Amino acid sequence: MNNLYLYGIFPAPGPQDLDLQGLDQKPVQTEVVDGFVFLYSEAKQERYLASRRNLLGHEKVLEQAMKAGYRTLLPLQFGLTIDTWETVSSQLTAPHADHLNRLFEKLSDHREVSIKLFWDSSEELQALMAETPELKAQRDNLEGKTLSMDEIVRIGQAIEQAMSDRRDSIISAFQAALNPMALETVENDSLTEAMIYNAAYLIPWDLEAEFSQKVEWLDRQFEGRLKIRYNDFTAPYNFAQFDRGNH
Repeated sequence: MNNLYLYGIFPAPGPQDLDLQGLDQKPVQTEVVDGFVFLYSEAKQERYLASRRNLLGHEKVLEQAMKAGYRTLLPLQFGLTIDTWETVSSQLTAPHADHLNRLFEKLSDHREVSIKLFWDSSEELQALMAETPELKAQRDNLEGKTLSMDEIVRIGQAIEQAMSDRRDSIISAFQAALNPMALETVENDSLTEAMIYNAAYLIPWDLEAEFSQKVEWLDRQFEGRLKIRYNDFTAPYNFAQFDRGNH
């Protein structure tokens, strides 16, 4: 048997009659293992480089399956290849069937959406100075004066704390508005210096329009201070965590 590239797992009976192309332009097929349905294609490489093209190809297969109506799935991590289905059975589906079924129950009729918040820290600093004249006066005193290191550190820490408070107040507003709509929320690390918040939400499938409206409302509350990247449709990676290190 040739190596196979795996995309995700569906509850039976799984996707039917999908006409999808996977990585290396190979047709996507299904295989039932211990009652779980795997989406796969023939692997033409020993190891897949995590290039933008390959990552998007992996994502596209899962998203097209979801758009075809097969919404409940466990996405597998990028780059997973196997040489026999027996390996999948012995290491994953047989020993972890209960865990997989619990994940399917949680994900049923739910979807993952996410937001990433960005700000311009220099603009925020200017706004902070305009709103807090006493802090601006202290900062202005730094210029052209001989201050002790303790004074410089104290003023710098005061500014840093005030900026942190501004960031936290924005994040709190988003948490207060969005978290109650979600079954679960995952907060991920910020990926750039300009990104101040990075969160994923597991929400009921039919609540997405309402969730989206809430994000737009929040955007208006902050009057252009933020850039919001909202993803309303993605495979539920953040809520299908399955530690393969235990297998």
